[in-house]
Amino acid sequence: MSEPDLDPGLHEPMPDAAVESPESESLDQDNRLKPEFVRAVKDAIDEDDGARVYALCEKLHPADIADLFELLDEDERPRMARAISDLMGVEVIAELNDWVREALVEALPADVVADIAEQLDTDDAVAMIEDLDHDEQQAVLAELDPEDRAAIEAALSYPEETAGRLMSREFVAVHETMTVGDLIDFLREHRELPTEFWEVFIVDPMHRPIGTCALSWILRTPRNIPLHDVMVRDQTLIPATMDQEEIALRFQKYALISAAVVDEAGRLIGQITVDDIVHIIQEEASEDILRLSGAGDGDINEPILMTVRTRLSWLVVNLGTAILASSVVGLFQGAIAKFALLAVLMPIVSGMGGNAGTQTLAVVVRALATNQLTDSNTWRMIFRELRIAMANGFALGALIGGGTWLLFSNPLLGAVIGTAMVVNNLTAGLAGILVPVTLDRFRVDPAVSSAVFVTTATDTMGFFSFLGLAVLTGLA
Repeated sequence: MSEPDLDPGLHEPMPDAAVESPESESLDQDNRLKPEFVRAVKDAIDEDDGARVYALCEKLHPADIADLFELLDEDERPRMARAISDLMGVEVIAELNDWVREALVEALPADVVADIAEQLDTDDAVAMIEDLDHDEQQAVLAELDPEDRAAIEAALSYPEETAGRLMSREFVAVHETMTVGDLIDFLREHRELPTEFWEVFIVDPMHRPIGTCALSWILRTPRNIPLHDVMVRDQTLIPATMDQEEIALRFQKYALISAAVVDEAGRLIGQITVDDIVHIIQEEASEDILRLSGAGDGDINEPILMTVRTRLSWLVVNLGTAILASSVVGLFQGAIAKFALLAVLMPIVSGMGGNAGTQTLAVVVRALATNQLTDSNTWRMIFRELRIAMANGFALGALIGGGTWLLFSNPLLGAVIGTAMVVNNLTAGLAGILVPVTLDRFRVDPAVSSAVFVTTATDTMGFFSFLGLAVLTGLA
């Protein structure tokens, strides 16, 4: 029986424009929302056209919807949330920027927030609830099921940015008396187990972790083999009170996919997975960079008044250090009056010293943050940076000294500024490592306070060395 002839046109490939995917209409080649798409959403919000907003956002990935919220103005976000309420699932809430999520959650009724929290993993639910005011927290917790409420309250009892706050309480743990076959049957029969996990924790009768079993080993091992014969006993345990930065370093050092979190008695109470660590590493790296400049959190969604308060406090401190440096210049105002060229050249010495100190400071703060710099190699690091500072100082001193000699036909002036450049570079190298190391020894975050002290040292010594040498040599 022959098949009927079909219209040949049906088999012709459609032009590229006709097969354009929904993603290509909203995302550019770098996977970012197109400006014209964002403007279309804004126009629909301004026109109070909820149906149009919903149609534009319906085919977006949850992560892209979260990005869209961040690109909108503050007054537009609640209106968009109301227009796409059906799309505001847990995936969108989990992907939202902290400041944006906090503002949206505060605008939602407590029962709605509770419904969202019950669908999230414990760590994501805690991240959503922890920033609420106390009264709002209690209202949301009151709407939760007793089991979920107990888990979230337990997590909130731990300090912020610790394993107890970050961990997920959804994990799989079994006793070592089971065989591989027993474990496979257990995983198949219990529907309430987590939907995603990479390894199974093996615990003793006191619920203390004694090993792990990767899913790949479980699937490839005969059913009659006891778990204690195939489990990996060497594991990295994370105390519930450990800081998130230290957790990230352990994951990086030991190439972990997941790790057990234990309480003070050593009992298994949760797990941390590598997807959480990716966010922590990004957060900690950004935090250190921004703290070095005194810019606070540096989040463009942070409230303006909070940003002003954070930046202004450090700018006031910098004003005080600038006054200290200028007082050194005041000691030599007579010499400057006699030889005005000193006023032209002295900012070069202090400026280059500040740049050199910032370079050393950035390297040292990073080394402290990644545990590359410890008590065992501090002196080696100090001597290393001093050698670098000396080499750079002599090179820059020869360059600026020779240039000054040729430009102003004054060899003594060239020698003075060249020597001052060497002295200030050594000061920069020494301050760049001693200041953060000293602060770290006193349990003060070196990323927060080091820059002010290093800049003060290089400015003060730059002015003092240059002007002092000018007076001592009789130049002024």
